[in-house]
This record gives sequence, C-alpha cells and structure tokens, in this order.
Amino acid sequence: MFINGFDILWDEIDDYVADIKSLRSIDQFMFNKPVTFFCGENGSGKSTLLEALAIKNGLNPEGGTRNYDFSTYDSYSSLHKHMRLWRNRKPDWMYFLRAESFYNVATKEMEYGGIFSERYHDQSHGQSFFSVLMKQTNKNGLYFLDEPEAALSCQNQLALLYLIEECVKQNCQFIIATHSPILLGFPNAQILSFDDGKVEEVDYKSTSSYQTMKLFLDRYDYFVKDIQENNEGGIL
Repeated sequence: MFINGFDILWDEIDDYVADIKSLRSIDQFMFNKPVTFFCGENGSGKSTLLEALAIKNGLNPEGGTRNYDFSTYDSYSSLHKHMRLWRNRKPDWMYFLRAESFYNVATKEMEYGGIFSERYHDQSHGQSFFSVLMKQTNKNGLYFLDEPEAALSCQNQLALLYLIEECVKQNCQFIIATHSPILLGFPNAQILSFDDGKVEEVDYKSTSSYQTMKLFLDRYDYFVKDIQENNEGGIL
C-alpha cells in the first residue's frame, strides 16, 4: 500500500471539523487492506476525511489528477493541514473522483486536453463517470473515490467492483466513501463505519447500507403499503 496510516493533530484545528464527533474519535489510524471503504449517514464526516487525505497527497480538492489546479468554490476544511501521513511508497499515478464536483472537472478536462480531450460532457453522466474510472486507473496507482455510485447503474457498480479487483492485482490502493451496498460488498475490504459518533471497523453485513437495503428488499410489499397509507392525506 502507498498510505499505511495517518494521525491528526487535533490541538491545532479550530474550524468545523472539530465538531464532527466521528472524526474526533480518531487520533491515529492504520489502513490494513488495499481497498478501504468509508460508510455512514450523510454528514457523518466520511467525505471530509476522504477529501483531506486526497488534498494531503497533492490532489485538487474538487477532483482530478495532481495536474488539475483550479477552484470553483473553496469549501474544504483545514483538516489536511493537521494530518501526518505514514507512507510506504510513492504511487506512479493518483486520481480523486468526486461526485459533487465532477461537472467542474469534466469542464477543466476539455480545457486542459484541447483536441485530445475525452469530452466527458458529450456522454451521459453515468457513461462519463465510468469512462473516467477506466481511463484514470493504472497500475501502481492511488485512488480516492467519493460516492462513485452517484451516477452509476447497478450493473456499472458491479463492473466497478471488477475494475477495482483488476487494479488491486496491479498494486493499486483505493480509499472510497460510499453509500452503496453493492460497492461495500467488495471481497476482503476494510470497511469503516462513521455512524454513532465514532469511526470503527465493521463487517459488510453490519453496515447500515446493507441492512437497510436487505430490509427493503425482504419487506418490499410492506414498505409500498406503508408509503401509500401515509400519503393518503396528500403529503405529496
């Protein structure tokens, strides 16, 4: 792996990150698998930590490679300034895929690429996402993916699992923030839950994403009936 772990110097942090309970539970952390997932509810801190790790490795906060140097809106935290990374070796390639700012990255790619641009805006959202993943993954690479499932169909989420497996065989490391019960099913991954005000390692079937999806699929008829009954008063 390229990153073995990190520690956080909390005494130096004075912005909103200090109020995120799950992150405050971390002083030091070690990665033990080439694929690590951050999962948990919205606002639990997983994307904030992923962002800080990407920036600490020299990547643009909005995404792209180390060659991307632009800013649409500076909303990222100062966490990266107060982290120390424990590195094992240097990657040959790095990429940060961020769902919320991918439009901006695709626009910059057209500017940077010129006549050689991949022209991601000419593709559907899902097609462009998967095209980037196919194009940017190389051997000996370090990859940060923030909610890559946002634009991917279930079939392409499965395809992404196969792509990640092929990359792992070529000495790659992935750190991924996700809500997807499909992606979280990657075999032998390290899964970190950011729920309940702490970061802790969990197994796949203990994740809220898996449990909620399983409950919905197992009791689909109940959920449909409950939704219809609760909407009789014209909520929508």
